[in-house]
Amino acid sequence: MAGNKPDEENENGPRNAVVEDIDLQIKHPLHNTWVLWYYDNDRRKTWIENLKEITSFSTVEDFWSLYNHIKAASELKPGCDYCLFKKGIRPMWEDDANKLGGRWLISLEKRQRETDLDNCWLEIMLCMIGESFEDNADEVNGATVNVRPKMDKIGLWTADADKSKADVTMAIGRKIKDRLSLSNRQQIHFQLHKDTQTKSGSVAKNTFTI
Repeated sequence: MAGNKPDEENENGPRNAVVEDIDLQIKHPLHNTWVLWYYDNDRRKTWIENLKEITSFSTVEDFWSLYNHIKAASELKPGCDYCLFKKGIRPMWEDDANKLGGRWLISLEKRQRETDLDNCWLEIMLCMIGESFEDNADEVNGATVNVRPKMDKIGLWTADADKSKADVTMAIGRKIKDRLSLSNRQQIHFQLHKDTQTKSGSVAKNTFTI
């Protein structure tokens, strides 16, 4: 009947539009809350004074909002870092969550800064926040990108580098190589934090290499 027409139009028109608008407001939660840190290479300050907590996020949408409004890693001044860690874990060896662990290290030559650094850093971040390490995700604490005059580095930090967890450590490394589409000739190395702290010279020894 004529009296039902407005209701039918409301159901098929404006009501659907409202539902679509609501869908746009829904955010997709991440498994963990993540904190972005920035290290500024100011030699007038101590290391801890240079390390600044920028912000935290816990949804996919908030990550992209943050990523699209900060400088790319390739635009940082040499000597500066970004660090992305699970909430409650500080990006330092001394943190209780890190002190028994190590890091998978990806080294990029200066000439790769403009072509590869940003893509590799983004892929590592997406791997972490998207739980791409699956059953081993709890072993991943965070990651750093270090911009340096001669060579840039990306490090993925793990919680426990005990020999009994060697299979877990290697699985994480293989996932990194796969996600970054690295060839067999492009090696990544795993270093214990305790070895990095006590290294003699500029290079720490490698525990694993893939």
